[in-house]
Amino acid sequence: MRYLSDILEGVAFTELQGSADVEISAVVFDSRQVVPGCMFVAVKGTVVDGHDYIEQAIKDGAIAIICEELPAHTAGEVDFLMVANSAKALATLAANFYENPSSNLKLVGVTGTNGKTTIATLLYKLFRDMGYKCGLLSTVENQVNGRVIPATHTTPDPVALNKLLADMVDEGCDYCFMEVSSHAIAQHRIDGLSFSGGIFSNLTHDHLDYHKTFDSYLKAKKAFFDNLPKSAFALTNGDDKNGNVMLQNTAAHKKTYGLKSMADYKARIVENQFGGLLLNIDNEEVWFKLVGTFNAYNLLAVYATAMLLEQDRSKVLVSLSKLTGAEGRFEYIVAPNKVIGIVDYAHTPDAVQNVLSTIHDIRKGSEKVITVIGCGGDRDKAKRPIMAKVASEWSDKVILTSDNPRTEDPGQIIKDMEAGIDPAFKRHTVSIADRREAIKTACMFAHPGDIILLAGKGHEKYQEINGVKNHFDDMEELLEQFKEMK
Repeated sequence: MRYLSDILEGVAFTELQGSADVEISAVVFDSRQVVPGCMFVAVKGTVVDGHDYIEQAIKDGAIAIICEELPAHTAGEVDFLMVANSAKALATLAANFYENPSSNLKLVGVTGTNGKTTIATLLYKLFRDMGYKCGLLSTVENQVNGRVIPATHTTPDPVALNKLLADMVDEGCDYCFMEVSSHAIAQHRIDGLSFSGGIFSNLTHDHLDYHKTFDSYLKAKKAFFDNLPKSAFALTNGDDKNGNVMLQNTAAHKKTYGLKSMADYKARIVENQFGGLLLNIDNEEVWFKLVGTFNAYNLLAVYATAMLLEQDRSKVLVSLSKLTGAEGRFEYIVAPNKVIGIVDYAHTPDAVQNVLSTIHDIRKGSEKVITVIGCGGDRDKAKRPIMAKVASEWSDKVILTSDNPRTEDPGQIIKDMEAGIDPAFKRHTVSIADRREAIKTACMFAHPGDIILLAGKGHEKYQEINGVKNHFDDMEELLEQFKEMK
């Protein structure tokens, strides 16, 4: 329980009806979660407007209402506070309710199009391996010092986010490493948090269904760095053309990492094979278990972050060399007949090209690359033909299939993808809407030594069709097919 006056600290409200001298049992913004004695924050969402549920929230026991528009009738024993932006207020209210947990540990945020999950996960594993108590907030899962909490969003809502951070503080965590999505930034989910550092990986085509333009997408990412405090660090990929953009207006301590350009933290790829990477980092050669140029960037970002957090260089490199990446990120297995299967979350044009170019760099030349790829429904349609184009240009055989069609017709999604394939590559392309059949067909096409890439779903254990999440696991399907390959 917290007094309303304490929860309101830092919240700019234009009108208050009632007394701030009441105890609040919880902060909620979903009317279905209202409990007696709680505060209900009416947020205008993309689909639902919380203001439509104020009356029901009061009936169910809410004693304080935060809203942008006061209802017609506000009489009674309920406090009403009007604010300019409920979503923004919610983040501060949630942080205050949980006693600002982010200020009681070192919170590091990772943003960018690709690499967020791997960087955050590696940092979590690294610092745990070095003896620290840590938390992780990621697309794959959330962890509180080893205790796993399933993830539903890349970045949770402000209430869930601050509750998780409070749990980490209670567990005695020293650090938390979290993915920061562009949606979360734009929707003010991370407002009210105290960051010790921010990391930028890269910026490519994604989420334009939500942000509408690439410029808006870029500005959402940049806003994270603009709001970092002077006490924090801002670490960006110097090889990405948008890396310096992220640093333009930040008050944080500016640092860069890169493989090509001049940077504060440098690395060079010495060897790149399916067994791992040999990197020269700051003039020291170290073997890592991760594969590919994109992972060289991820590893370098993690190393640089550890240095900025004042860790011992030798201990960091030794620990980092032992670690594996996040689930569903370039996970590979080998069939009895030596066919190689790779499962990767790549679901943007750039990520697909990164994975396929890595395979191209490692392959010996005679192996065929067979790519199974789809695109999500109810999401950015503009990237569909581009992803198919990239897959067809970098593969010997492509099977277009379903990803998570959601409420869209899988056949139409595939048609959108087919539009991007050059006529010269169409004879190497097959369309099979059923993902299980597509994977089975890819395995039938493969000969010993060939490489099968299942792109798009990675760690996901479901396929969402018409609002229903059906169990589906790419790695599970691949393993089942590989049993038959003698």
